Amino acid sequence: MLKKTLCILLSAVLLCGMFTLVSCDNSPQSNRYEITAEYTPDTGMVTADMTFTYVNSTQNEISVLKFNLFPNAFREDARFQPVSSVYYSVAYYDGESYGNIEITSVEGAASWEICGEDKNILSVTLNQALYPEEQAQIHIAFTLTLAKVNHRTGITEKVVNLGNFFPILCAYEEQNGFYECVYYTDGDPFYSECADYDVSFTVPAGYSVAASAAGKTAQKDGKVTYRYSLSSSRDFALAFGNGLEVCSQKLDGVTVSYYYYEDANPQETLQTACEALSYFSQSFGEYVYESYSLVQTGFCYGGMEYPGMVLLSDALDRENYLYTVVHETAHQWWYAAVGNNQQEHAWMDEGLAEYSTLLFYETHEAYGKTRKDMLHKALTNYKAYYSIYSQIFGESNTAMSRSLSSFISEYEYVNLTYNKGLLLFDTLREGIGDSRFFSGLKRYYTDYCYKIATPEDMIACFKKTGVDVEGLFDSFVSGTAVI
Repeated sequence: MLKKTLCILLSAVLLCGMFTLVSCDNSPQSNRYEITAEYTPDTGMVTADMTFTYVNSTQNEISVLKFNLFPNAFREDARFQPVSSVYYSVAYYDGESYGNIEITSVEGAASWEICGEDKNILSVTLNQALYPEEQAQIHIAFTLTLAKVNHRTGITEKVVNLGNFFPILCAYEEQNGFYECVYYTDGDPFYSECADYDVSFTVPAGYSVAASAAGKTAQKDGKVTYRYSLSSSRDFALAFGNGLEVCSQKLDGVTVSYYYYEDANPQETLQTACEALSYFSQSFGEYVYESYSLVQTGFCYGGMEYPGMVLLSDALDRENYLYTVVHETAHQWWYAAVGNNQQEHAWMDEGLAEYSTLLFYETHEAYGKTRKDMLHKALTNYKAYYSIYSQIFGESNTAMSRSLSSFISEYEYVNLTYNKGLLLFDTLREGIGDSRFFSGLKRYYTDYCYKIATPEDMIACFKKTGVDVEGLFDSFVSGTAVI
């Protein structure tokens, strides 16, 4: 996600070569989501049925499955609010509004309950325990009530954003079990493993629908049903509206589509996306999906990434709009393909996506952004943050690997994940040279595509280029580096 531009401005008020192509081929035997859903504009609700096939790819016996229920963050009585006070008025454009996900039934299981720190987990006890490689299938019916909010899941003034809208299996860690995500206001509180998707989504005729995959349509009785199939994806999202315009372009077999309603130069936006997609494919490894959609929408932050689709805030000025296009496109490599625990190591995808954005501008001079200027801006912002927080709190915790719950503000989060992350990767590049740096990134992409990477995994990929970089990473990540 890109919070950088809006966050810094709002928080300031509150606080006074050539590369070879490589591709992924790591997809393990996958879990499968089969979702049939329909949106009703009059009620602002989505009704859905989901068949989930679970494959026990762990080394342990599994008797209980846990699913994140992200839409429950928008409940009136939610313990953790999805929007901070800084963004509240921008997000809730029509005043207070609430939403939730209601599980109406779970079939094929012994029992189920809603639990977690904030009614954010669906816990399903299976009919019988599964040993490694065994499978089970359950059926979940649910109803989604959407808040009027410029956020990942909600009804905006022009578009309905349907990110994180269904029960999604918690990522599994061998030593700790299923990792329950809490919807903190800072950062992207998501952590999931790749699965296969078969999604059928129905809207009234006249609606345009963007999604994580290219869809086939069928029309009947004044409604249009879109059918999507997507393999090895970390998530699945949609965004749709009545009267959206769209322009598309084919790029090396990938259909790139831009959905918009207020853009004086949509072809420029589309071209920027295509240039970014092409550059990152050449620099890191081939883009792994058959389509890529960008959607202009109401969003209280700069942008938000999903596999195969990104949201772009209509509140951004032109320069930052195109910047967000590049940053969110970089997330197709660092988050969508190569996953990480965003709740504890947000710098891994955000910092790398931000530095990838620098790499793009460095090699595309026509956009008028230089590496020197971008480094200077990141360093200046980071030092300003450090000075302000040191004066206010007497010290500043500059550790990068930490729970989202530990960040005092979004201003702190942005500086430690985006700005310090960018400075980390540039320091690494300067230290080991371009050849080793890009070799390490390519290895990281090919080795962990469709997987979850840890900081140690990332470090190991760069060490394999012949340089011990562990000390450099540790100094930045632990907070001991002097910047």
